[in-house]
Parts: sequence; structure tokens; C-alpha cells
Amino acid sequence: MSTSDSNSQSCNHEQPARVANGWMGLVFNISLYLAVIFLIFGAKGSSLAVLLPLGVGLLLVAVTVSCGFFTLQPNEGVVLILFGAYKGTVRDSGFFLTNPFNKRIKISLRTRNFNSEKIKVNEKRGNPIEIAAVVVWRVQDSAQACFDVDNYENYVRVQSESAVRHVASNYAYDDGEPDEITLRGGSDDVSAALTRELQVRLAKAGVRVEEARLTHLAYAPEIAQAMLRRQQAEAVISARQKIVHGAVSMVEMALNELSAKKVVHLDEERKAAMVSNLLVVLCGEGEAHPVINTGTLYN
Repeated sequence: MSTSDSNSQSCNHEQPARVANGWMGLVFNISLYLAVIFLIFGAKGSSLAVLLPLGVGLLLVAVTVSCGFFTLQPNEGVVLILFGAYKGTVRDSGFFLTNPFNKRIKISLRTRNFNSEKIKVNEKRGNPIEIAAVVVWRVQDSAQACFDVDNYENYVRVQSESAVRHVASNYAYDDGEPDEITLRGGSDDVSAALTRELQVRLAKAGVRVEEARLTHLAYAPEIAQAMLRRQQAEAVISARQKIVHGAVSMVEMALNELSAKKVVHLDEERKAAMVSNLLVVLCGEGEAHPVINTGTLYN
């Protein structure tokens, strides 16, 4: 037998179970108890030897039937198992009666949240970061959740942390290549990738992942200060580039305006001096202090 055949046979799928209406079963059960009372306390004389054992037998039947009642709230399910065999799942809310020998495993079908702990992982460029995520999930197939994994809640926890580590290692923290998705700048894309990763991992447990998003993202403490200084330096460089670009544009505009309106005729040397003075004024961090020239540029 091939491995694929073995895997397909070991996979369980949810089936609807057949159960009786609990209220009708309750009426039947009460009738049994009434019959027991009539047989035991109404038996007299020669009929005592026949009616008393019959009443005791009905009492055992009534008590056994009483063990088959159960109730379900909305978004709850019960997995029924008879002597080790899966007999189906009840998903409807209400009052029901089933075979009293069925083992009943109640399982919640409600949407749940799992908040992962902060874990340390190396991102795409090898920098250690701290990351955590929240996973919104619910049980979709109760048979897979009960029979295909040992403990589906623990399975969700372990696989969620493993998926967070794997997804984080595929993306850079920030400042990636052009059009590159990063953990810090592409939160929607990263969340979509994490959701897909989790769905693949948790499908065998009958779990549906509704949403997965990062709740914490930061550099690890040992490199946080160094990365902060790098970010500050990059911010200063970016600001300087914008300042220089703006200053050059303003100097160019000033020279063009002076030349077009013929306010003054400037040769190359005077243009160079003017450009130098304007760039100092526009790019300098401190306040400029003008110097009055009483002579000419050439003496």
C-alpha cells in the first residue's frame, strides 16, 4: 500500500449523526417510570412473582434511557462514539436523546482567538527580531479535530508559532529592495501569507483560520539601539537630500529670474559666489548672519 493511500485512509471526515428529539424521548422515559411504579407497587398475590421482576427490568431500561439525554447550545457540537466507532456529529442546538452507550465528546464550534507569545527569530537578512501574532480560528470538521490529531488546541498553538517563525524568516524587517514586501511596511501582505501558511498547517486538524495578524514587531534588545541609530542616520540623510534638492532648485530659480528680468549681469565668477552664499543660507542649520561688502568682488 502506498503512502498516499495510507494517509487518505487515516483522514476522518465529519458526518451527521442520527439522534431523537429529546422531548419525545422524555415523554417515553416518564412513561417507563410510571409503568415501573405500577408494576412494582401494584403487584399483589400470585402476580407478584411475575410483575416484580418485570418492573425491575423496566426500571433498568428507564435508568439506561435517562443516560442518553443531552443538550447543545448554539455553535456547539457533540461527537458520538459507540464502542470505538465514530457514529457522527450533532451540530444543531436543542434537547436530544441518543444511544445511552454512545460516548459523547462535546466540542466548541465558536470562533476563538490565539495570542502567540513574543518569540525571537532571525528575519530574512539575519537580524534578530521579536514577533508575535493573533490567530482567529474555529473548528470546521469535528471528526478531524478529535481523531486526526492528539490535542487540536495544543496543535493550533504549536503550529501557529511555527508558522510565525517561518513567515518572519521570509521577509526583511524594513528597508528592503525596491518593491520588496517587508514585515514593517507590508503588514497586509504578510498577514495574508501568514493566514495561508496556517491554513495549510491546520487543515489536517479540521481547523479553519479566519484571520492572522502580527501584534508585535520589534528588533531584539541586543541590536535595538544600533538599529535605532541607523534609522536616525537614514532619516537625517533623507532629510538632507530633500533640503539640498530644494536649495538647488531655489538657487536655479533665482539665477533664472535675475537673468530674465535683467536685474543684474553676473559673470561666471559672480554666479559661483552667489550660488555658494545661497546654498550656505538655505542648507545651514543655524541662522545666517549677513556680511556687508563695502568693496567689490575683485578687491
